[in-house]
Amino acid sequence: MVLIIEDTRQKSGKHENKKEYWEKSGDKIIRCKLPFGDYSLPPKVAVDTKQNILEIASNMCGNANEKRRFREECKLAKDAGCRLIFLIECRSVKLPEDLIGKKIRLISGKTIPGEQLTLAMRTMENRYGCSFEFCDPENSGEKIIELLGGRNDSK
Repeated sequence: MVLIIEDTRQKSGKHENKKEYWEKSGDKIIRCKLPFGDYSLPPKVAVDTKQNILEIASNMCGNANEKRRFREECKLAKDAGCRLIFLIECRSVKLPEDLIGKKIRLISGKTIPGEQLTLAMRTMENRYGCSFEFCDPENSGEKIIELLGGRNDSK
């Protein structure tokens, strides 16, 4: 299976021969606006930023819809051959295990133990190949460039 990104400006009904071929081959098409070109493959690395522990905890341990959406995003990235990195902005956490012994209060008011979130992160890493990185908010721009493999120029 190949995941293909199709630009949303491609007119529907004008490219049926391509779509028929991809359907027969078991390939999937995702439509989204591309900055250039009509078709593209997904990137090899993608970074999803989370503004704090609360946001990632709500995604992973919140209501059923949030958990399902999060899991599907991780599965889609894995199926596309893309390494999905979640970058959580937080000063006091450098590894998921730093959450052990802490209590996390979700937006819903529900409180979860840090051990639950740590286990959820490690499970997602093992199942879908995603990873969880942490950095101080003021360093997030630099960290994203690093994670994407950019700025290889020497000074």
